[in-house]
Parts: sequence; structure tokens; C-alpha cells
Amino acid sequence: MTLPTFLFLMKLLFTLLALAATTYATDYPRVIFADDFSAEGFGKAWGHYKSSSIVKDGMLVGITAPTSDHSAVDHIRLKGERDLEVSVKFRFVSDKAKSFNVWFDDKDYKGSHAGHICQATITPTGVNVAEAKTGGFNLEGGLYDRKKANQLTAEEKKMLEGKAQRFPAKISLQDWHTLVVQTAGDEIMVTIDGKAVGSFKSPGITHETKSLVSLTTNPVDVHYDDFSIKGVAKP
Repeated sequence: MTLPTFLFLMKLLFTLLALAATTYATDYPRVIFADDFSAEGFGKAWGHYKSSSIVKDGMLVGITAPTSDHSAVDHIRLKGERDLEVSVKFRFVSDKAKSFNVWFDDKDYKGSHAGHICQATITPTGVNVAEAKTGGFNLEGGLYDRKKANQLTAEEKKMLEGKAQRFPAKISLQDWHTLVVQTAGDEIMVTIDGKAVGSFKSPGITHETKSLVSLTTNPVDVHYDDFSIKGVAKP
């Protein structure tokens, strides 16, 4: 390898590393909702589905009851918007904490199960992002029901593979981390501790009225703090 080639490759490597260490550029200056869990108990804005989560010691403690048939969902409703930013501090307290999800939904939308639009799943070893509206939760043509019954065709399975993407990450147990999940047009973007983890594009993410944001704890031992939802500047 010649010296000019080596220098070029090193410059390219440093450029790529610098890009990987930056956050995404989309701006979300408008605070829609924020909670630092300093008050006693959940505020009135919070809703819950099959959740045993509590507010304790200045944080949200995510808890799915042992007898529950669904992971604990703690959510905030808002006026529907397309582009949103969710920020939350979190920590996996033990290896019982398998994962948690940040969901963007529209409960008035009847084309997908539970109005699911898109989501990010955080595990100790990686981040999964997925589009649900035209993906695995799509009710049109019975896709969701066939998926649950394990009756998908080969073409449908291949299509669904293109509706999600996984990014490896190493998230230490017991330490606090800061997660930021953003939607912008047809893209969902994930940042952890100020570093871009990955982004994914799919048509359903453009849904104009995302009106519910939730934290889903799978199953226990996830703590949350400094939760906020922000929107882009109004024209």
C-alpha cells in the first residue's frame, strides 16, 4: 500500500468515526410533555395498560406483573403529530430486564393492531427499530392475524424482514444511559449517550398523527427518569 493511499484510508476512517459519534441533526425545540418523576406517584397525564409500574425514589420503575399476559405499558397521549422526539434516561437494573420499547401509536388509526406505527426496542446488546403500520401489525388483508398464526407466505416473510433493522450496542447494567428516539418523515433515528446508534426508513413512519407515546417494560427491572416528548418548530 502506498503512503498516499494509506493516508486517504486513515482520513476516511476518522471521518466515519466522527460521524458515528454525532447525534442526528433534526431539531425538536418544542416541549410537548416532560416528567422527571420528582412528584409522588404518576401525574394525571399518564395512562397505563396492564402495568404494575410505580413511581418511586424519583424515577419510574417499570414492572410487568408475573401473572400478566402483556408487558407493562405506560403512556402519554398528545395531539397527533408526524415528527416527534422522545428522550428518556434509563438503566437495566439486572439481567431480569430483557428489554424495553418506545412506541409511537395512533389509537384512532384502525389499519394496524393497537394503532401501532413504529417503535424502537432497547436491549443490553442492541437496538431494534421497526415500522409496524405496514409491517407486522398491519391488519389489512389479514397480515397480522396470519403472522400470529404462523401462516405467512415466503413473500410476506421477506417483506416483513425489510420492515425492521437491528443495530448492535453494548449497554452496561446498572448504569444510567440517555436514549433519544426521533421520527422525521419516513425515518426513525436512535441515539444513546449522545452517539448515533442507527436509523431506519420505511413508508409507514410518515404517519401524520402519532398521538400516543409509550414505554413498554419487558418484563421488569428497568428504571426510567427525565422523560420528555418534543416536537419540531411550528411554521
